Amino acid sequence: MNNKLTGTSAAILYAITAAMMIFILAPIVLVIAISFSDSYFVTFPPEGFTFRWYAAVMQNEEFTSGLAFSSALAVSTTMLSVSLSVPAAFALARGEFLGRSLVKGLMLSPLIFPVLVTGLALLQLFSGYGWMDTKLKLLIAHTVVTSPYVIRTVLTSLQLVNPNLEEAARTLGATRWKTFTRVIFPQIAPGVASGSIFCFMVSFDNYPVSMWLADSANLPVPIVLYRQIGTVFDPSVATMSTIIIVLAVAVVLILDRLVGLRRAMAM
Repeated sequence: MNNKLTGTSAAILYAITAAMMIFILAPIVLVIAISFSDSYFVTFPPEGFTFRWYAAVMQNEEFTSGLAFSSALAVSTTMLSVSLSVPAAFALARGEFLGRSLVKGLMLSPLIFPVLVTGLALLQLFSGYGWMDTKLKLLIAHTVVTSPYVIRTVLTSLQLVNPNLEEAARTLGATRWKTFTRVIFPQIAPGVASGSIFCFMVSFDNYPVSMWLADSANLPVPIVLYRQIGTVFDPSVATMSTIIIVLAVAVVLILDRLVGLRRAMAM
């Protein structure tokens, strides 16, 4: 069967798609172009071409420390979220217990509530218990916000697992742990990978939660960037944004090399 679109409908569809791509990519291209401007102020079109703003940004201690802190926080959050969410998703998919639908709804509820409200609620919770460790508070808060992404993708992957392979492994004497690691996990690996990438990016770029819980000694890069926007008018802000964009693209490319982007996103 030939599914290729032709005629007027195809032209309209391609035009709409092109317009949407321009609408989505134009702000990103604009920011990247400004980051190479030779002007001392943000102007468009950019004046000249230079890399000096990148050199200046990499010498900005506040930005580099914020970038390192956000990267470490995002990696830690991803590892903790995956460690907790994969068993949780497995229990929701395979377990039979009273209130399973309610538990599933509670676990996925951070996807529904506004992140700003979630951050404020966590701030009140931590303040009530008198917790003073900012790094631990940020790790717990980011894990709460990002875990539903992993749970959702792993749940979908578990629905696609071939039960015959699992039964065959158990019949041949494999333990439950070996069955999971050698039969089940390879089948759900794309779901774990796609959930991990969402988890990392949401944590790395999370401003609403970090705004409530961060302090002057532990500033994630979104807060640093927001402060720079309010006080700096040169292209260094665009340069910082470009570096973050490049890091996001690099993470996606790594995912594509590891499991294949199409396969990981085929949920």
